[in-house]
Amino acid sequence: LPPIRLYVMGKNIWRDEYEWPLARTQWTPYYFHSKGNANTSQGDGWLSPDKPAGYEPPDEFTYDPKDPVPTVGGNNLIEKAGAIEQKEVEKREDVLVYTSAPVEKELEITGPIKVILYASSTARDTDFTAKLCVVKKDGRSINLADGIVRARYRESYDHPSLIKPGKIYQYEIDLWATSYAFQPGEKIRVQISSSNFPRFDRNSNCAGEGGEDCVKIAHQSIYHTKKYPSRIILPVIP
Repeated sequence: LPPIRLYVMGKNIWRDEYEWPLARTQWTPYYFHSKGNANTSQGDGWLSPDKPAGYEPPDEFTYDPKDPVPTVGGNNLIEKAGAIEQKEVEKREDVLVYTSAPVEKELEITGPIKVILYASSTARDTDFTAKLCVVKKDGRSINLADGIVRARYRESYDHPSLIKPGKIYQYEIDLWATSYAFQPGEKIRVQISSSNFPRFDRNSNCAGEGGEDCVKIAHQSIYHTKKYPSRIILPVIP
């Protein structure tokens, strides 16, 4: 038998494959864009295959560990697991939302997904989260995959290092893998924030200092320019 059997959501079919990632994968970046106000689904963030040509103002939000973004859906063993509408999450000012134009023809993504994020923080350690969603033709936003990176582990788990407040760093966020076929009229959406709790533990932003009760607010900036092209890389299957 073939070594891999996968289920393609959207098409709702089972399919046999022979390697992983699939040899025919076209690794396709979709870049973040905005005019500096990508907060909430009503903001001005958009997603495009076109790389930023010059300067775009950064998107900013405040991460308060005492008021984290709640977990809604995802691959977890707690309540609200699975594929769930993201309407309430995308109303929050601490969630940046980038949405593509409607796809014109079926677009299958099958395989591992990652976000390359350029960001700065006022904290010496913090988290950045990413979530891939599909916006259905009726406007519902449904989660497909998510992930998180802790700033101190951006380069290595074995040799963690704190960040300098205000300095721009590159982060790679692993969203694991999925298989979904976007249908004509559907949109690709990415959420960026700093928490997804309780699926992921909250970062206190204290960098291990100040004791167990220490909690600090962090002000985060996300960059998407020619020099700092934040993007999601999708495994497109022709």
